[in-house]
Amino acid sequence: MPGYRIRITASRISTTATLSANRTARAIWNALPLEGNAKHSGDEMYFEVPVDLAEDESQEEVAIGDVAYWPPGNAVCIFWGPTPASHGNEPRAASAVNVFAHIASGARDFAQVKGGTVVRLERLP
Repeated sequence: MPGYRIRITASRISTTATLSANRTARAIWNALPLEGNAKHSGDEMYFEVPVDLAEDESQEEVAIGDVAYWPPGNAVCIFWGPTPASHGNEPRAASAVNVFAHIASGARDFAQVKGGTVVRLERLP
C-alpha cells in the first residue's frame, strides 16, 4: 500500500500519513473513515476504533511519527515521544502494536489534543 495516504484530524490538528505494505494497513484502509475519542499515555495519543485485528508483524519499539493498531484495545495509536513503557526517550507501546502508517511531520502536534476530542481517519485521493 505504499503511496496510499490518510488524513488524521483532531480538532484543529490535521496531518497526513503514508500507509505501509502490510495486512493491517489494508484492513484499516478498507474500514475508513474511522473515528474515536482521544486518550493520552505520555507522548502517545490513542483512540478506539470499530476494527478487530490480530497481531501482524507486531512490535513494542516504535518510531516518532508511527501510526499503529493496538490489538488488545482495538485502538489506533500515534507516537511522538516517550510513553510510560519507554526505557528512555524513545516511543514504546504498552504492548505489541501493528505499525501500519507513518507521519513524516506534525505528529508532535497531537500533544495539543485534549482527551475526549474526536479523532478522524479518512482516505486521501
